[in-house]
Amino acid sequence: MRLLNYTSKYVAILLLPLITGWAILFYFAMLDEIYDSLDDGLENQKFLLVQRIDNDTTILKQNDSKFEKHTYNFTPISKSSYLGFKESYRDTLMYMLNEKDFEPVRVYESAIAYGDDHYKLKIITSMVEEDDLVEDMVLYLFCLYLLLVFSILFMNNLLLRKIWQPFYDLITQLRVFRIEDDASLCIPNSNIEEFNLLNTTVDKLIRKSTESYAAQKEFIENASHELQTPLAISINKLELFLESNDLRENQLEDLSTIMDSLGKLTRLNKSLLLLSKIENKQFGKEETIDLTKLTLDIAADFKDLAAHKKMKINVGSGAVLKHTINIDLAIILLTNLIKNALVHGKREEQVQIEIKTGSWEIRNFSLSQELDRSSLFTRFKRSSNHKNSTGLGLSISKAI
Repeated sequence: MRLLNYTSKYVAILLLPLITGWAILFYFAMLDEIYDSLDDGLENQKFLLVQRIDNDTTILKQNDSKFEKHTYNFTPISKSSYLGFKESYRDTLMYMLNEKDFEPVRVYESAIAYGDDHYKLKIITSMVEEDDLVEDMVLYLFCLYLLLVFSILFMNNLLLRKIWQPFYDLITQLRVFRIEDDASLCIPNSNIEEFNLLNTTVDKLIRKSTESYAAQKEFIENASHELQTPLAISINKLELFLESNDLRENQLEDLSTIMDSLGKLTRLNKSLLLLSKIENKQFGKEETIDLTKLTLDIAADFKDLAAHKKMKINVGSGAVLKHTINIDLAIILLTNLIKNALVHGKREEQVQIEIKTGSWEIRNFSLSQELDRSSLFTRFKRSSNHKNSTGLGLSISKAI
């Protein structure tokens, strides 16, 4: 999930309880205002009716308990009741002809005195239906929530995307950056301090890594060259010494052991150099290789070795297998696997290679037991005592 959408998800989740809580508070605050407004209106009606009594005393005879003609009525009460009367507001239901149903009304009861007479005044007024109010509020709040969410998404994908553009530019470059290509990053400038800090830090890390990579590459090449030359000279000197001198048998054996060790050291040096180059991705150029044809060509090169061990290489190619890889690495990989199968395989047995769509498989018969899968690709791990083995063949194959 993209960063902008990830943050938008949590904002949307946070908005839901916030709007719900705000809606509950707003609902009760609005009800309080509605009741306060209705009560003020009812009390104002009382004052108007009291003023009308001076001009029209007939309204005192309005004792319409069902409120069929007026929204008020007067009921005579005793003086004691008048003195102990307390004003009150309450809600009740009343049948409405226009709705043909019972609807909520607000009832205001008070007491007045006119001359020596005392009356209980009751006034009613229609009020808001709370269930309709709740339904409308839920609908409007839901629409508000959707509007806010879409507004946040819209803002993220326009405004914030523009703000975060330097970050995305840097990520795009890092995605395709390869240290072995000896390329540099184009660090964009930004008005945001954090982005500038990130860009500066990444630039420093890239430069330091590039310098370390170049130094390591140069060291490996120099070390290999410096080691290879004295080894080759030592082997040549020993060969000349053996040819030009008559030596005893024990001396010949000692010199032969030294030459074998130097030869092994030479092969080990070459293998470690190759492994280092592979891991540092110094084989850059890649192309689509027909691995089926390449396998057949390499297997043909090993026919003499197979014949010497009375073994046979069978290549079963049920499909054409192609893969994008450096051609030199492909040759090294297949050569290593086929050679290992022959060198460490059982004499007078077959080496079977199966090529299918998406897979390349090689099998041989072991000299002793099955290979240990957990240490199969471990460096310098040998499954046999073959004197020419460096223990790096499968490690190189895995690195490729």
